[in-house]
Amino acid sequence: QVQLVESGGGLVQAGGSLRLSCAASGRTFSTYVMGWFRQAPGKEREFVAAISWSGRNTVYANSVKGRFTISRDNAKNTVYLQMNSLKPEDTGVYYCAADPTPYQTVLPGRNRYDYWGQGTQVTVSS
Repeated sequence: QVQLVESGGGLVQAGGSLRLSCAASGRTFSTYVMGWFRQAPGKEREFVAAISWSGRNTVYANSVKGRFTISRDNAKNTVYLQMNSLKPEDTGVYYCAADPTPYQTVLPGRNRYDYWGQGTQVTVSS
């Protein structure tokens, strides 16, 4: 069983920055693909970014490319999402998720995210 706890959300003005963190339980975190997703009010959950178990490979949604950076610290069992140049359309609940398949590669649209956090609210005002 993997438990994920997000933090770092809040209210920020357009153009500002936030850094989200996701702390994971378990000794095998370092073997997981980790992803960030978000859900805006009235919309379906959407993919934001993913990172391979080693941290060497990352994938981003086109809408955040160049503004967001996903990273991980396997020694701390934590994955991060640095969000810069935030826009009102970035508003939503942000979730981290884990694909527990050991040493899986990042497969856009195909990773099996079996574990999810409870989410953290990000609100960007115009």
